[in-house]
Amino acid sequence: MAGSKDKPMADDSLLSDEFLRQLMAVEEADLLVGIPTLNNSKTIAHVVQAVELGFAKFFPRERTVVVAADGGSHDDTEEVVRNANLGDPHRMRAPQSLRTMHRIATRYPGPVNSRNVLRTILAAADLVRAKACAVISPDLLSITPDWIESLLRPIYMEKYDLVTPLYLRRKFDGLLISNLVYPMVRAAYGLRLREPMAAEFAFSGKLASHLLEQGIAADQQSPHSVGIWVTSRAICGGFGVGQCFLGPKVQAPGNSSSDIVATISGVVGDLFRSLEREEEFWIRETGSRPLPAFGLPYDVNLEPLRVNRKQMIQMFRTGVVELKDILKTILREGTFAGLEGAADPRAESIPFPDELWVKTIYDFAGAFHRSVIHRDHILQALVPLYRGRVAAFTQELAGADETQVDAAIENLCLAYEQLKPYWIESWKIHQ
Repeated sequence: MAGSKDKPMADDSLLSDEFLRQLMAVEEADLLVGIPTLNNSKTIAHVVQAVELGFAKFFPRERTVVVAADGGSHDDTEEVVRNANLGDPHRMRAPQSLRTMHRIATRYPGPVNSRNVLRTILAAADLVRAKACAVISPDLLSITPDWIESLLRPIYMEKYDLVTPLYLRRKFDGLLISNLVYPMVRAAYGLRLREPMAAEFAFSGKLASHLLEQGIAADQQSPHSVGIWVTSRAICGGFGVGQCFLGPKVQAPGNSSSDIVATISGVVGDLFRSLEREEEFWIRETGSRPLPAFGLPYDVNLEPLRVNRKQMIQMFRTGVVELKDILKTILREGTFAGLEGAADPRAESIPFPDELWVKTIYDFAGAFHRSVIHRDHILQALVPLYRGRVAAFTQELAGADETQVDAAIENLCLAYEQLKPYWIESWKIHQ
């Protein structure tokens, strides 16, 4: 267990003297929520209020602490955290907390990146011997106190070690996750984990200690890499993994990147690097199995995400032509021929079937692993192909309902699983 007497506690050299002083005042906590902050003064009060109302409503007898680990905000984020008011207690619809709820705002040491903020939160959890912990984004508009119960209860009461969210997404939202990240992680590790790179997740004190002992890899810098690193380490370490329904995820405007090149470089690059580290584990896994899901799903009328298919088709076709030499280096001959056929400008639409898409991703993963050219160039070459896949996928399912879209994603996942031998072959060429 975290911080047990049988092992040394977290390395307190990671933490400032002021932060250690505040943690010593807490002594021990049952539940901890970490919030990575950086210039979030406009949204952080709402998030802190939701977290502490969740504590008061669902865990009134537990010792709790909120840790806002700040990357050096230039606004008054830390002050807002310290002074956030819970407002009318009647909002809780439950007795007020029977224990003091601690709240800490601290500047974490080192450069501003997800690796350092996660290490700070893990160290804090270990030092206060927290039994159940969660990480929450600082700019969530849709967070409610119920999120805190949904994330923490499976850890605290059901003894799971990692709980990841199930979001209610708009139609065609999160296509990089549904068409690449989720099915590839599922094929790799054999678990149907829908959000393996989520910014919100919960973990046990035991897993926190394990992650600290493992040491966060030096390339874990982006927001995406932390989530996939935690997920893969938990799975490969044999920890209990579950999921929970959280409903829609809405963030403050201006905080999500619309640059698809940067997004693919970050998300897919982090995923491929994570798979390299865990090769010994995933290469022998076959098939997949469902995970327990906590809470009740519910429907909300969300407008579908609009996709400019015409523009994406043109960028796909142009990319296949202009990147021909690079793509022939990355892709096997048959896969490249399939892409050339899909990019035929005489066709009205793009024929981009699941098998062709899966083989494309598996060839890219193998090329990245073998560094056939500079890795940044490999990831950039994937961008127009992803645009083509999005155009084809959204065209095929333009009139589909939620059930039909889910069925299409399930069929895609099965293609990833069935073609895993192709992936391993691409991965091991010249190895």
